Amino acid sequence: MLCDLIIKNFAIVEQLHVNFSPGFNVLTGETGAGKSIIIDAVNLLLGGRARGEVIRTGTEEATVEAVFDIGSSPVLQQRLVEMGLDNGPELLVRRIVARNGKNRIFVNGSATPLTQLRELTPLLVNIYGQHEHQGLQRVETHLPLLDSYAGCRGESVAYRQAYEGRREIADKLQRLELAERERQQRLDMLSFQRQEIASAELQPGEDELLEQERLLLQHAGRLAEASNGGYRTLYAGNGAVCEELSSVSASLDQLQQIDPQLAELGESLKAALYTVEDVAMQLRDYAQKISFEPQRQQQVEDRLAQIKSLKRKYAPTVAELLGYLTRLDDELGDLRDIDGRRHELQQQLVEAEAVLAEKGRLLSEKRIAAATRLSQVVENELADLSMTNTRFEVRLAPLEKPAADGLEAGEFYLAANAGEAAQPLARIASGGELSRIMLALRRSIPEGDTVRTLIFDEVDAGIGGEAATAVGEKICRLGEDLQVLCVTHLPQVAAFGHHHFRVAKQESAGRTRTELTPLLGEMRVHEMARMLGGAQVTERSLDHARELLDRSIARGH
Repeated sequence: MLCDLIIKNFAIVEQLHVNFSPGFNVLTGETGAGKSIIIDAVNLLLGGRARGEVIRTGTEEATVEAVFDIGSSPVLQQRLVEMGLDNGPELLVRRIVARNGKNRIFVNGSATPLTQLRELTPLLVNIYGQHEHQGLQRVETHLPLLDSYAGCRGESVAYRQAYEGRREIADKLQRLELAERERQQRLDMLSFQRQEIASAELQPGEDELLEQERLLLQHAGRLAEASNGGYRTLYAGNGAVCEELSSVSASLDQLQQIDPQLAELGESLKAALYTVEDVAMQLRDYAQKISFEPQRQQQVEDRLAQIKSLKRKYAPTVAELLGYLTRLDDELGDLRDIDGRRHELQQQLVEAEAVLAEKGRLLSEKRIAAATRLSQVVENELADLSMTNTRFEVRLAPLEKPAADGLEAGEFYLAANAGEAAQPLARIASGGELSRIMLALRRSIPEGDTVRTLIFDEVDAGIGGEAATAVGEKICRLGEDLQVLCVTHLPQVAAFGHHHFRVAKQESAGRTRTELTPLLGEMRVHEMARMLGGAQVTERSLDHARELLDRSIARGH
């Protein structure tokens, strides 16, 4: 959901900060006030084309920033994780367009390329009107909408699993056929690799132990000198520490007869003497174990060089080398018994294709049954939206071979006038028609996709009277489940809004700027009266506005 929108130095918008709420948010204002500018700013934020002319005169850069609540969108949160972006209940998107062409995008504070932004935005907002972010113009969205209406998520998941299982077996068989064509050459190569790795008789963690041993061998002289020297200093040499400690201890033993307080010190000194003697003995033993064998050092160096060579050729660690050896054994087994393995895979493929065909049949049956129902439901909705003679079709075309999404392709077709042949909706529908068709689809399929914010622009183009009232009521109902922003000139539509904003131009110090004001109470009544009666607001138009708002509340709220 779009929570906050901040626009700065964009076209005639100097600075604008608006908080949008859940439900139906309606934007109204006189022609040229800047309603389309706000939609353009959102469009830019969603990855639209950045043009230098959108920067406000006299400034060097334009900024559009938005905060989205994505706490209820695990799909979007997972996508952020996959992109390596901060993940949380809120998403902050900021886009800066500069005159010098150095445009910047930030997602949750991290600089982000435009391609990544465009991967995210289809999950955030759908804009329906004369803009780029029109989901219905992407044919690949049509089949998922039908599936959502058909309630065939379970069948779709089962089919996809069967498809992936069949593809995996087919890939194995293809690799086996390729291996057969190059069988002897590959056998020779793999046999050589296996022999080279196996003959090394690698042990897990061997390289780490050898590295430690090499370090000890390289510094054996220093270790021996330090341990022998320590032994002499502490115990064996003239005037050794132990000898001196023993002398002091003997003196204390004699003196404690004079002063008993020295007894405790004497005991502590004896304990220290025993500890020093123990350390001295351990240093002696350690020195005796130190090896000065140049031959062993060369053996270690040679073994490490052998392991390094294998790592460079086949895998970066000993563990991965041993894993690679296992895979070599498996592939060599397949190559040596290729006929048996091929027969096994072919049997698995036949079984997998049968499962795929059955899962595809179940999915197709649900789609075919739902396509007719959806066409009728959408046509009924469109009739209420002043598109009475419009024919809407969901066409399913069988594919030559199974695809990841099923056994058929799906596309929406439209005939806007009686007697016309239906054409692909993505190619022929105007912005206003797309808005109303999407509204009809959203009414028919409330959970059509994961997008929770819809923006309708020109949804009221070419309609009025009862049709306009029907549009407003339908958007209002849609706003019960989703966040909807709607730019409209029709009071019949605006009256159904849960939240009403007025877009207006103001002049100050010879400059024009657009402002957006939330309307409550009498402010909203005056705006509705303006929409009903033009610039001259009269008591009659005010009464009419109140009546329209009261009727709308009764019907839609």
